[in-house]
Order: sequence, then C-alpha cells, then structure tokens
Amino acid sequence: MSQIQQLSSHVADLIAAGEVVERPASVVKELVENALDAGATAVAVEIRGGGMGLIRVTDNGCGIAPEDLPTAFLRHATSKLRTEDDLGRIGTLGFRGEALAAIAAVSRTEIETRRPGAEAGALLRLEGGVPGAVEDAGTPEGTTLRIRDLFYNTPARLKFMKKDSAETAAVSGLMQHLALSRPDVSFKFVKDGEEALHTPGDGKTESAVYAALGRDFARTLLPVEGRGGETAVSGFVTRPLSARGSRAMQTFFVNGRFIKSQLLTAAVEEAYRNRMMKGKFPGCVIFVTLPVTGVDVNVHPAKTMVKFARERDVFDAVYHTVLDALDAGEAPARERQAQETVNPRQDFFQKLDAGEYRKRLEGEEKPSAPSRRAGGGAVPAWDTERKSGVRVADAEAAAPLYRTAYTPPRQAASAPGKEEAAPAERPEGEEPRPSDAGEAPGTKRPFVPAIPDPERPAVRPPEQETLTGRTPAPWRIAGEVLNTYIICETEEGEIFLIDKHAAHERLNFNRLEAQKEPPMRQTLLLPETVRLSREDAALLLSQRPLLESLGFACEDFGGDTLLVREVPADLDPEDAAAALEEFAEKLRTGRSPEERREALLHTMACKAAVKAGMHSDSRELRVLADAVQSGEIHYCPHGRPVAVKITKYQLEKLFHRA
Repeated sequence: MSQIQQLSSHVADLIAAGEVVERPASVVKELVENALDAGATAVAVEIRGGGMGLIRVTDNGCGIAPEDLPTAFLRHATSKLRTEDDLGRIGTLGFRGEALAAIAAVSRTEIETRRPGAEAGALLRLEGGVPGAVEDAGTPEGTTLRIRDLFYNTPARLKFMKKDSAETAAVSGLMQHLALSRPDVSFKFVKDGEEALHTPGDGKTESAVYAALGRDFARTLLPVEGRGGETAVSGFVTRPLSARGSRAMQTFFVNGRFIKSQLLTAAVEEAYRNRMMKGKFPGCVIFVTLPVTGVDVNVHPAKTMVKFARERDVFDAVYHTVLDALDAGEAPARERQAQETVNPRQDFFQKLDAGEYRKRLEGEEKPSAPSRRAGGGAVPAWDTERKSGVRVADAEAAAPLYRTAYTPPRQAASAPGKEEAAPAERPEGEEPRPSDAGEAPGTKRPFVPAIPDPERPAVRPPEQETLTGRTPAPWRIAGEVLNTYIICETEEGEIFLIDKHAAHERLNFNRLEAQKEPPMRQTLLLPETVRLSREDAALLLSQRPLLESLGFACEDFGGDTLLVREVPADLDPEDAAAALEEFAEKLRTGRSPEERREALLHTMACKAAVKAGMHSDSRELRVLADAVQSGEIHYCPHGRPVAVKITKYQLEKLFHRA
C-alpha cells in the first residue's frame, strides 16, 4: 500500500467541484440562486455552446463589496450562516459557501459587481480558482458573472459532457423551474443569441406558468390552495382528462426551492386515484410552505432533495388539498349535467318506499297485447335491426363465428322455395337459447354476418378458415366480458380468461421486433404539434434517426414543441403525443441502444393494441384466442400474463359443489 499523503489544495478543490458542478445547468442553478438570495428582481441568463463556451448571469441585487470579492471565492465562505444553530433554520437557497469556489476551480471566471449607491464597481478575474487583482470597473448596480471554458482543466469530466443541444435543454428546463419558483422576479433566458424565456415578474403564478410552460398546459390547470396544520399548499394541477404520458410536467417547490420528492409525487397521484386512465400521470405546479425547522435541505450537495420532519402531515396536506380542488372542479360539471338531464318518463326516477312501490305495482295494468307503434301497428320481428345490417329474424339462422369443430354450427336457413332442414333436437332439460325463444328489442347479440345470397356460390364458414395454416383450435369462445376479457372453454372443462389488450399488445410487439424494414407510415393531412418539456423535446430531436426507424417523422418547431408529420400506419394519430412523451421517458432510462429500441417498441405495441373497453369483432377475438391456445404468446411485453386458467373443480368449489 502506498504512503498516505494530504492532497494539494488544487486537487481538493477539483474533487469538491465535482460534488456541486456536474454540468452547465449546475452552474446556472447556483449562480441564479445566489442572485435571488441577493434580493434581485430581474435575472438574465445567457449561454453559448450549451453553456460550455459561455455562461453569463446578470442580476440587479445587492452586489458584493470590492473588499469581499477575493473572500467570496474561498471554500466555505458565505454570508448566510454564522453559527451551527443556523443549520436548523435555513431559509436561503444557497448557504454552503461552495458554489463560487467550485465553479471558479473548473473554469475561467470573471465577476463585475457594484453595491447600491456606490460610485464605481469592481472587477475580479479567476482562472482555475486562482484570483487576480481586484480592479475598478464601470458597471450597473448588481452583479454579472461570466463563466467561460467550463471544465477546461478537468478533461476527465469534459469527455462525459453531452451534446450542446442536450446541455442547452437541461439549462432551459432549469430556467423553467426557477421562473416558476419566483413569479415576483422577471427571468430572461437567451441561448445562442435567441431569447427562449421571458417572464413578466408581476407576482402572479399564472403568468409564470403561462410563460414557462406554455398556453396549452396553462389552460388545463385547476387552482389548488389549502392548509394542513403548519403546512400550506398552493399552486395548480391538471384536470384528469388532461393527464400526461409521463411525470415530466410535475414540479414541486418547498419554501421556494425546487425539489424532487417521491413523497409529494405519491400524494398528488393518490388524489387522482380512479380519475385517470392507467399509465397516465397528472401535471402540477405545487408550492409547499412550512416552517424552516420542519424541513432539512442539507441532505444533498445540489440541494434538490429535502427531508421533512413530519412526512405524514406533509403528505396529508398535499393529498387533501389536491383532492378538494379536483372535487370542486368536477362539481360545476355535475350540476350542469343534472340541469340538462331530460326525463322523458316522469315515472322512471322516483323516490318511493317499499310500501308505496308495491301499491303502485299492484294497481298497474299488465300489458296483454304486443307493444304497438305510435301509428298503431304491431312491431315486426325485424324492427330491432343492428348496425351491421343483420335482422334478428335472419340472425337466428346464422352460424355464430365463435363455434369450433367439436360444437357444430346450426344449419343456415334454406333458400326460398326449397325444403327447410329440420331443427336440431335440444337435449332434455337444456334451456332454450335466446335465438330459439325470441329476444326483446335492443338485446345485444354477437356480430353475425348476413345470410349469403342463395344465387351465389356457398362461402366456407368462418370457423373453417385458418389464417395461420393451423387446424381449428379445440376451444370454444363462450363470449367476452367487460369488453376486455375473452372467455374460452375447452373440451376438458377448463376455462381460460384472456386479456385481449395484453394479447394484442404482444402480437404487435412480436411483429415489430421481427420486422427488418421500417414500418409503413401514414402522412398526416394536418401535422400534429406536440408540446413537451424542453429536456424531452431536445432528447427526442437528438434521437431522430431512431424515431424515423420506428415510423415517426418529427421536426423542431421551436422551443419545446415538435411538429409530427408522419406516424406509423397502425398508430392512431391522436396517440402520437402520448407515445412521444413515453418515448422521452424511456429514452432517459434506457442504458444501451438495444434497450432503448426495445422500450420504444413496447410503447408502440401498446398504443397500437386494442384497448380494454373497446368493442371487438368475433373474428378479432378468434385470432387472439388462437394465438394464446397455440402457445405463441404467454406474456405481454411488460411481463403481465395474457391468460389465466380456471379448472372445473375451482369453479365448482366456488358454488360449494366440490
């Protein structure tokens, strides 16, 4: 083992800088927070080359005295803490005294500052953390910091920096959060000479949200405001129908500090339970205010994570405040719906006790004649015509598509003028089917084709068609429940429940994964504009070749907006925005190109699959059931089972027959 020795101050400064300065966005965060602590009401940030070439932060705060400039760039030098007791009641954004020292250690830094009322300002230049002489300078009140050639003296860190577009997007996202945190401060952000953000600083949170997150997002918001004990909650949340495909639009502030908190995320999403579609997430801008002694902000060098003294109280305050806002937002719609409800039958919805109901029921005349039309004629049997154009009288004789080889279909009706086949005998004790006993008008029946024209050649029944070349499966599709689960019965008495969405999703994924060529595209008549967070938009644009290989044609539409001109042929254009949001989420978490592509295929397969609750044709159900029965699919791409089996014994046990 080599001899132990103390590191030089330069190496120690570089190591300390790595804890605070990870990328250009880290520099911007520390400098802007210092400007806000200095009482600035206007902050301007300019970057070039993603922040690697130049970062300039200008504010109109209190400035720094010329004699304090060299001290300001020493480690652990701060004006915000004095004693150890101050650590328990931190109310400023910056307090460690490491930001300026860490930034100066890995860049060429220049600072100009002037105190209010001072005749002249001061200028100090530093290179690699080594300060020069303090000089007089003519400068406006406030402070201007210029950071050039970031990480010029740390090649190990420099080689891990991302593309300029990605670093610019990170700074843009940070400026959005800072602008939202202080609506009373005017923020201006310029990237490569182009203004990307400018907030009015009028003190209204709505104005900051509109400027930072855009008009479309601002129009979907509901205000929230409440209090639980010492915890005050305010801000905005999206309406349930405007939920997003990822958590990228969730923003939380604690005592004015932007943080990332699983506790607050869980509290907000719990309030949306049973109000959103599965796989969707609410957007929000939530401000939590509590005593400085109730939160510890000194748990992470970047100060983006905090620890609450009473986590349960904070969770309850956020949860109930958001829940009350959602209930209040739905109340006007419910009242309007109640006012617009028309009750054509005044006897349909009535409040009666059991005695009154029996009296009225006994006094009513039971109809003895068939129901009549308004014109007096009896309703014919074919009056209940379905959208498919099949009459009930004809449908009774048609062969249901779900019958299989071991349950022969009924014989079709014979042609006019020919002798009709005798009806099949029903086993003794078996209840007649609805088609045998007649149906009430409006009864739902499975889709059945119209009776073929007797003059045309006979068409082979659908149950004999084999799309994949296999023999008919020994399964009988007994039906579908909840427009989601296919019920199949085997000859051995086993029952299978198939999740049609999961099965279709797996079929889509297998097909996409096996494709060698890019999928077919559909060009949109009107291109879709998709607004994302700035980081997500930049991430998707950087992966444009990958998106094109999946059938998407996207363009940069400025700021945080993408213009989508083409989508895969089997994807509904309305799902393009949600798919791209999920793409961005998975691109951030994918570790290798193969994993990223597989994650994107998962999303495409899911968006193109039939959804739970949708009506499906019996032919579609047959294809899905065949794929499961043949063993082609077992699990959906996310690992959920496609089918579950219930044996005859398990079913009889439920009814205490076994």
